[in-house]
Amino acid sequence: MKFNVSSNDLNAGLSAVIGAVPAKATLPILETILFESEDGRLKLTATDLEISIVEFIDADIEDEGAVAIPARRLLETLRQLPNIPVFFEVDENQHIEFKTDKGKYKLVGEEPDEFPEIPSMASGISLSTETALLKNAIQKTMFAVSTDDLRPAMMGVYFDIGTDTSRFVATDGHRLVRYENSNFTSAEPLTFIVPDKALSLVIKALDGAECALVVSDDHVQFKSGSTIVITRLINEQYPNYESVIPRDNEKFLVIDKNQMLATVRRVSVFSSSTTRQIRLQIQKNKITIRAEDLDMSSEAKETIACEYSDEEMEIGFNAKYLADVLSNVDGDEAKFEFSTPNRAGIVKPAREEEGEEMLMLVMPVMLNTYG
Repeated sequence: MKFNVSSNDLNAGLSAVIGAVPAKATLPILETILFESEDGRLKLTATDLEISIVEFIDADIEDEGAVAIPARRLLETLRQLPNIPVFFEVDENQHIEFKTDKGKYKLVGEEPDEFPEIPSMASGISLSTETALLKNAIQKTMFAVSTDDLRPAMMGVYFDIGTDTSRFVATDGHRLVRYENSNFTSAEPLTFIVPDKALSLVIKALDGAECALVVSDDHVQFKSGSTIVITRLINEQYPNYESVIPRDNEKFLVIDKNQMLATVRRVSVFSSSTTRQIRLQIQKNKITIRAEDLDMSSEAKETIACEYSDEEMEIGFNAKYLADVLSNVDGDEAKFEFSTPNRAGIVKPAREEEGEEMLMLVMPVMLNTYG
């Protein structure tokens, strides 16, 4: 195999697929990237057996072939090069030599036949959407994905693709986010759960305007521009999230999102490092946010203005969870919906784009009594 390629192009291609190369692989072949010549281009493939990424780059192919090249050593070398041509030559024993006008480098590769087979998506259900819309849906939900191995269904984002609108849901039991978008639809309803690691790589790797999805029983493929990401699905029953969303929250509060977020972050510095508990004392047109750490004899209190006209109430939250939710509210104002101090609070953007609907839920915490 012989080919010439721009170091910048190759560096970009390797950077796109390196996320699927495991840091500590159980099989040495997984620490490589498969190089193949295909239709006059260079095809790069990486996999950890759960997630596979394929990237196509332009190259001048002199002799066709394939080789699995150690990923990180090659990438670290290329990152230090300016944008210059690189000439690769691979012999029948998988000895790799690549040269530039700066020098010559040698590596030993692996047999391409040893590289794991990438799942075929020929028989899946196809649909397409804008890449920006898909990334937006992922970014709005991923923060609430669970990290609990004992609840595998919640370790990904639940895609509920409908014929009129689609929902993207994530929850870790403490908070829940449900994002709806009527601009992302399918000819037939589809539901599947995508692991959060794969979604992180989708956000980083995909850069085309349109994204084509193919969904099979066990995998989903995302294809955009010159990049393909294939991941194994989480084949578990997603919990009945609708059952935990309160239907009768009749106390409404509207507040400046950035002001409240900054206040929560400042006050939470004085909360217990174990519970991260803060309390919200809500009165007519004002809210007092308090925290204390009895072990450290520290406390903080701030009062900020809001729009609220219902009866007074006091409710406690984990400061990190509340801050995460506020950070994901679009626009300048957040709308809270409350019922009682022991029922979940709902947070929404005060104004939303047409075709979008965002709902976030935060479970309250039991308040300690102190003066």
